Amino acid sequence: MVKFLTKVGNSEAVVIDKAILSLLHISSGTPLEITTDGKNLVISPISEPNQVSDVKKAYRVVKKRFGRALKRLAD
Repeated sequence: MVKFLTKVGNSEAVVIDKAILSLLHISSGTPLEITTDGKNLVISPISEPNQVSDVKKAYRVVKKRFGRALKRLAD
């Protein structure tokens, strides 16, 4: 399957087909972890409650430390 990025505001998005979301038991409220090995993008559902809080904590740290720089890069 080939997908292209779709413009959403100042960002880009990948639209995932409903059949794939259903197969993976992912809905709009499912937290997802996005990782990369430098060449590939991996999107995985977070199934453990502790993982969700760890991701939120990491997000807050990154936002506090690099928020302004990331905002400038996004613009």
